[in-house]
Amino acid sequence: MLPPPLEMVRQLVATPSVSSPDDRFDQSNRGVIDLVAEWAAELGFAVRIEALPGDPDKANLVATLGEGDDGLVLSGHTDTVPYNPERWTDDPFVLTEREGRLHGLGTADMKGFFAAALHAIARFEPGQLRGPITLLGTADEESTMGGARALAEKGERLGRYAIIGEPTGLQPIRKHKGVFYVQVTVGGKAGHASHPALGVNAIDGQQLVLAALQSWRDTIGERYRDDDFEVPTPTLNFGRITGGDSPNRICDECQLSLDIRLLPGMERSAVVAELRDVVANALDRGPWTFDVSAIGGHADAFGGPSDAEFSSTVETLCGCSAKAAMFGTEAPFLAELGLQTLVLGAGDIAVAHQPDEYVTMAAIERATDVYASLIQRFCIESP
Repeated sequence: MLPPPLEMVRQLVATPSVSSPDDRFDQSNRGVIDLVAEWAAELGFAVRIEALPGDPDKANLVATLGEGDDGLVLSGHTDTVPYNPERWTDDPFVLTEREGRLHGLGTADMKGFFAAALHAIARFEPGQLRGPITLLGTADEESTMGGARALAEKGERLGRYAIIGEPTGLQPIRKHKGVFYVQVTVGGKAGHASHPALGVNAIDGQQLVLAALQSWRDTIGERYRDDDFEVPTPTLNFGRITGGDSPNRICDECQLSLDIRLLPGMERSAVVAELRDVVANALDRGPWTFDVSAIGGHADAFGGPSDAEFSSTVETLCGCSAKAAMFGTEAPFLAELGLQTLVLGAGDIAVAHQPDEYVTMAAIERATDVYASLIQRFCIESP
């Protein structure tokens, strides 16, 4: 017997699984994987735990119930973002109920998903299935997308349809922007601040780059537009700038880190190449060196499933139309595996990554009903 949904969320929240590109905060997700694997096994799933290449502390879960190739995949990531404990009302690893809300790190994004998905699956007997159900639990979605990338590189056929249980307020997401990070490094020459001619100040060069990138941001906003999105243009955020080590020393290196959100149809490599030209032109004939490079993980933009019938069926079952989102998900990696993919889960993305993150029990119960309806439709009635 599965634990009640509330108890499942309690145990998942109590199991830390922070992922971060900063080694000071990064943790294994194996504890969460082991919990979900145990519960899936109780329902009769064939369970595989697959370590990420080169990192045995991180793993994906691939659990399958039933036979065949064209079933339904229910997918969620097992990691959370880092947190600021001093900004939480209570311990983020202790599920706390207040005013109908379940507070805890990862409740909405997205440990509550596994309770809803497993209890939806538990409503059916394995013998009822005409098409398989696959439950995925991935690693490092919040940092490198390493788990989903490993699945895509393996290339295994997992099913025909996929639902990713990110928090969407149970409104289907049919497409979303892509996200990646770029670092622009401007090099100069150190020297004594009392004699500027003896050095080359990298901060001065970075100021020219900033002005050029602000102009380029306006240019791409005019070139690309998709009114399905609340912010209909690509965005460029100057997220971090560092340089120098002392006021009395000419700065010899200055780094700028950018967050870029792309619309479907924009190619990441082409954007990086264009950025390089913008920086080169800004520093043309100046004394600086420069480098432009993509850093960290990334998520491509997602243009949505090609199967219109799948989308309309999910919309009907949910009672609402699909929309576009500005946050990234693992959908492009599942689509690469040939899965018709939508994003649909309990909770509100607005509380994700925030202190006192929460989901309501009512939302988890509603998600359970929706996932059960999807299983009925795509694994029992018409696989």
